[in-house]
Amino acid sequence: MNRSTKLALAVALALGVAACGKEEPKPAPKAAAPAGVTVTIAHAGPLTGSIAHLGKDDENGTALAVAQANDKKLVIGGMPVTFKMTSEDDQADPKTGTTVAQKLVDAKVAAVIGHLNSGVTIPASEIYTKAGIPVISGAATNPTLTERGLKGVFRTVGRDDQQGPAIAAYIASDLKAKKVAILDDKTAYGEGLANEVEKALKAAKVSVVTRERVTDKETDFKAVLTKVKSRGPDVIFHGGMDATGGPMLKQARELGIKAAFAFGDGACTDEMSKLAGAAAEGLICSQAGLPAEAASKEFLDAFKAKYGDVKQYAPYFYDATLAVIEAMKKANSTDPAKFGPEIYNVSFTGATGKVEFDAKGDRKDAEITIFRLKDGNIKPLAVVKNGVSTPFGQAAEAAKPAEAAKPAAPKK
Repeated sequence: MNRSTKLALAVALALGVAACGKEEPKPAPKAAAPAGVTVTIAHAGPLTGSIAHLGKDDENGTALAVAQANDKKLVIGGMPVTFKMTSEDDQADPKTGTTVAQKLVDAKVAAVIGHLNSGVTIPASEIYTKAGIPVISGAATNPTLTERGLKGVFRTVGRDDQQGPAIAAYIASDLKAKKVAILDDKTAYGEGLANEVEKALKAAKVSVVTRERVTDKETDFKAVLTKVKSRGPDVIFHGGMDATGGPMLKQARELGIKAAFAFGDGACTDEMSKLAGAAAEGLICSQAGLPAEAASKEFLDAFKAKYGDVKQYAPYFYDATLAVIEAMKKANSTDPAKFGPEIYNVSFTGATGKVEFDAKGDRKDAEITIFRLKDGNIKPLAVVKNGVSTPFGQAAEAAKPAEAAKPAAPKK
């Protein structure tokens, strides 16, 4: 082997050794996916007791909105979000309601959807406001809720100073009442609504022959009804829930009282036919919103598949939950301090139509519906909006969102 060949072999051997000792470059590590965040939205309402059927309905509306939001796999603030619902029983009691409110504050929930009763929502909302947690009720109608200047307090239904005049106008014009007796159950809701009805009837020159008080825990109303009977009213209005309204109506008929009965939304349920039996037939009542059958088909189909028929305000609790989630999307944050103020700016079409709030936290352009109970079920008669009454069929059709225009077919 000549010298040049030996040199070439030595160079090749050195290069081979160097190559064997050289590490291959490792691929750059992939960026870790965001871990995600769990956001708790709370529902609070009566889940036990005489109006638990309404509280459970509201809870189901909230749960459906949470489940559907999770199906969309939302990303907020750069983080995948999983929504979780927790639910607390306030027993329709103001004292229990404030205990529940503090429990939810301590749990650091992002928002509260509730409560059902005005008398519970009003004191509970003070606790939420101090903690900076927004609260939206889908049922509390007493004007005081949003008249205290508290920030972060909302409702997706109308107010009693809208509902009271609406049912009073029906009593005066359609029932042609000359003399009306008014009762209430001493709650913030029942008394507040009865006050509005009385005020509107007197303005319409209808005689209020007596104003009586009962409680939401009573079951025997015959003594007060005997007093009412002696005043000879054409119509009796009761501000209270179906748990008291049903037995009251049944006992009135047993006493031979022929007067027509009218109620607010607390007793504007199919449950009245179970509690009062045949005596419930023909009663008149109002709800602070559109009836369940006017809710969007998408909502009704999804709700029925999971929970059965809507009892009353589930669509409004559903929309209250959507309002919270819409605000989070607008703020790009799940922090109540950041998304809370954005609830005032949300505008979307929910199960109950267009949802927007005014500066007080009240729903803009809220409707009131008048019903009559017929064949065991409440049936809508008319919708009152901004003081104008429209037959239900026309109003429901007008409330439906317009179909998006279909794109023109491409030219061939």
